[in-house]
Amino acid sequence: MACSSCSTGKDGQPRGCKNNGTCGTDGCNKLTVFDWLSNMSLPNGQKPFDCVEVRFKNSRKEFFKNTENLTLSIGDVVATQAKSGHDVGVVTLTGELVRIQMKRKKVSPDDKAIPKVYRKATQRDIDIWQKCRDREEEIKKRSREIAISLKLEMKLSDVEFQGDGSKATFYYTAEDRVDFRQLIKDMAKAFGIRIEMRQIGYRQEAQRLGGIGSCGRELCCSTWLTDFRSVSTASARYQQLALNPQKLAGQCGKLKCCLNYELDMYLEALKNFPPSDVKLKTQKGMAFCQKADIFKETLWFSYKDEPATWHTLSKDQVLEIMELNKKGDKVASLEEYAADNIAEEKTTFENVVGQDSLTRFDRPKNKKRRKKKRRKPKSKASSNAK
Repeated sequence: MACSSCSTGKDGQPRGCKNNGTCGTDGCNKLTVFDWLSNMSLPNGQKPFDCVEVRFKNSRKEFFKNTENLTLSIGDVVATQAKSGHDVGVVTLTGELVRIQMKRKKVSPDDKAIPKVYRKATQRDIDIWQKCRDREEEIKKRSREIAISLKLEMKLSDVEFQGDGSKATFYYTAEDRVDFRQLIKDMAKAFGIRIEMRQIGYRQEAQRLGGIGSCGRELCCSTWLTDFRSVSTASARYQQLALNPQKLAGQCGKLKCCLNYELDMYLEALKNFPPSDVKLKTQKGMAFCQKADIFKETLWFSYKDEPATWHTLSKDQVLEIMELNKKGDKVASLEEYAADNIAEEKTTFENVVGQDSLTRFDRPKNKKRRKKKRRKPKSKASSNAK
């Protein structure tokens, strides 16, 4: 999917995206969409949908009306309407899939407030846009220095220039309300552009900046995840995960979005599973659940007086004991049921050749070694004398 500027060179080294995210195939961009209707023609008499989806820096996407009936395809750089001036972005979706996306995001195609696509970007538009993109890192560094000098408790995470270079949007995160009026005055004086401040959440910050998660892959929010669903600690409890905030938190400091990926499967498995707080009544005493494995359908119980001794029971056995307890009957003991679940452990490796132990190098070496006394050979003179 990558363009020629993103591919590997003759020497085997990656070239990197020299087009700064504006390659023709749109393969190196974040949140790329595959148009699976591109090879299908419209029925006779039906006009193509007059809205397109345009992506700007990072993951910001908006819908625009193609009032000029321009022939647009995925990857085209276009000049779009803005509040003042024009912006430059890349077309990411066209045709009927745009209608589905607008319906999904609850945007009406007949809304008159939808901005328009002016034209395909000229070379002059692209040159101005690239110059503005090159200034973003320098301006971000300088704006952070200004914010630190004003002692503002905020974090400027990203800067996005408008396509014509007349305005810059600064994205920041802050825990409390921040008075940045003086900051805007100082930055407008230093940079000579119009300033817009936009507060975002910590998840949106991670989405814009990107990174590598604990799984070793790129963050889901910066590659394919388009919406943020609420994640609660109940998702971790259902999956029997330890409530350790260091392991459950992602790059953004919030609970990981992937906690919701397998939650539905766990909830489906828990429908016919005994509750974790179930108590079994036996003649030997009351038994409590210590651990449960949902997919192996196994539970471990221990008596109140013997909490260290666990007995393995299957799901069906626990349900059977619960039915007897409802009728007022008590089973003799858990050992009778647990005896049926004892399985012989299969040895996967046997030392039949007689290899040495793996810990043989851990044994301390004797520093003092006994030296064997060598016998000196008798001289010939002494033998002749005898």
